[in-house]
Amino acid sequence: MTDGTTAHSDENPADGSSAASAARRPLRILIGADTFPPDINGSATFARQLAAGLAGRGHDVEVVAPSPDNRWGVRREEHGGVTLRVHRLLSWRWLPHPWLRFALPWRIKANARRIIAQFHPDVVHFQSHIVVGQGLAPAAKERGIRLVGTNHTMPENITQHVQILPPPALRWLVKQQWASAAKWFGMADAVTAPTQRSADYFDKNTGLKNTIAISNGISLEKYTADLGPRDENLIVFLGRLDDEKNIDELVRAAARLDPALEAKVVIMGHGDQKTKLEHLIQELGLQDRVRLAGKVSYDELRQTLTRAKVFAMPSVAELQSITTLEAMASGQPIVAANAMALPHLVEEGVNGYLFEPGDIDGFAQRLTDVLTAPEEKLRAMREASLRLVAVHDVEHTLDIFEALYRGEPLPPAPEPRTA
Repeated sequence: MTDGTTAHSDENPADGSSAASAARRPLRILIGADTFPPDINGSATFARQLAAGLAGRGHDVEVVAPSPDNRWGVRREEHGGVTLRVHRLLSWRWLPHPWLRFALPWRIKANARRIIAQFHPDVVHFQSHIVVGQGLAPAAKERGIRLVGTNHTMPENITQHVQILPPPALRWLVKQQWASAAKWFGMADAVTAPTQRSADYFDKNTGLKNTIAISNGISLEKYTADLGPRDENLIVFLGRLDDEKNIDELVRAAARLDPALEAKVVIMGHGDQKTKLEHLIQELGLQDRVRLAGKVSYDELRQTLTRAKVFAMPSVAELQSITTLEAMASGQPIVAANAMALPHLVEEGVNGYLFEPGDIDGFAQRLTDVLTAPEEKLRAMREASLRLVAVHDVEHTLDIFEALYRGEPLPPAPEPRTA
């Protein structure tokens, strides 16, 4: 097996000088994903950001992903300001889901071998074991190519899209998915997850060991923080309107806030829970206080995050929560569910508060704690979010993956930044 430390090259320096020099040559990197833009979710966002960031550093990066339509083949696509070669595979929509598509499982191994034979990558990095990883992992191992896998999936989340199955069948499905993850990620030279909690959770359920916690990262410089006073009590949520996000708890909590606060809630994002949320908002008489903004422009997203007074994240299934990182980079205090990876982002009373999932009164109280805090306390919380999010700078994430691809020691975390 190759050690992943040198780029594909026909050059053979006559003086043999330099393994170190060879190790710094650009790499040929193949990234495989079961979901990739135009899909909108954390895994797709990470895969795009990783591919574009690495290409921006001079590496030769290609992507394997399902076709979002009925056309397949190699496309040149713009992602993150760079042009990438994307191998779009013939895909079918997962019928219980409104937009999710998967490449055809019975063709994935042949497609993976063909693409790897054409591209000759130094490293293969797969983002999911569900379909694409099942082709790329064995194909890379057959050729002795360094293999890295990143898990973004909780099999438990899959069950929300197959609720027609009885509970025993759902439990069996979750068990089978964890076993599948163990098989395919077990082939990798290195396995990563976005946070230490998600890494520990993955190891516990697969039986694997030493999964490395590497933040998905965000481009901190793209977000603007306003540390000054606000002229309205604006609560913001950003993310998919999916069942595991528990957005109904935010709506119910908003109904229990003191009317004197005149709090407003803006929910940015779209998903299959939109109709249910619309009905709940109407049922609770919150039409003038809670707005479903849908999919918004990037400019509107950033502006809303900047002017909000608090960011709310009631989800119980976050392996990291890129949207919470975006809010922190915008200087927002965070009120989040005490579940999965969110406690890694919230220091109680420092940059926000946690509440127990399902505790609507507790959720409302924590939102109230932020909305009524003295301005000095609010400024300290905003500064704390900016300081805590520094370790999630995407440039550091790219540094880590470059080292991991080359089999080098991983770089230390950056120094916390100040406001």
